[in-house]
Amino acid sequence: MDYAIIAAGEGERLKAEGCQSSKPLIQVEGKALIERALETCISNGADSISCIINEQSKDLLKYLSEYNFPVKFNLIVKSTPSSLHSLYALKPYLMGKSFLLMTTDSVFRENEFREYLNFINEDEATDGVLAVTDYIDDEKPLYAEIDLNGRIKSFSDDDDSIQFVTGGIYYFRKDIFAIADEVLKSGTLRLRNFLKKLTQSEFKLAAYEFSKIIDVDHISDVEKAEKFLRQGR
Repeated sequence: MDYAIIAAGEGERLKAEGCQSSKPLIQVEGKALIERALETCISNGADSISCIINEQSKDLLKYLSEYNFPVKFNLIVKSTPSSLHSLYALKPYLMGKSFLLMTTDSVFRENEFREYLNFINEDEATDGVLAVTDYIDDEKPLYAEIDLNGRIKSFSDDDDSIQFVTGGIYYFRKDIFAIADEVLKSGTLRLRNFLKKLTQSEFKLAAYEFSKIIDVDHISDVEKAEKFLRQGR
């Protein structure tokens, strides 16, 4: 499995609340978010890990420069205007491959992640598998409408009648970058709009449900994440 990590966000809400470090270095249970993500990749069969960080995150660059990687690690240091641009910047390392993409601010239970990977290995009829959850505690969730076969029919920014939201973990079996080219040329910036385009392009996307995925956007989210992880032990 090739993994990709987007760690390029500036964490503006955390900084407004007094956080001094780069967002991926925020600690949950004494472990930085980026460390959690890297350990997840490494312990789950990573052949390679590709990561993008922004140019302002000097502390994060130092952390990654000193990290002892047991697998091939590709790092891009580039400030981008959106998460979609961040994904596209990783294209040289991911094009033509199947890969799993995650964001550093998504906190989940490791056993559920392993079950997600097992599902991916068994599900060969779709072009990708996205993590979803019915736990909704995000200011701007992306709702995923799912049919009776577990396929994602569509995405919505505001239809709160839909039960599930995406969780920041995406597996793509089929190459996505031709569509990414098209979407970026149209002026689309956000990763969620790219996901919408995938479903409109008849990409077959399956959903896999996690009990909770907590998005760490505020200092208060750290306590929520730690409580959730303790409950799973």
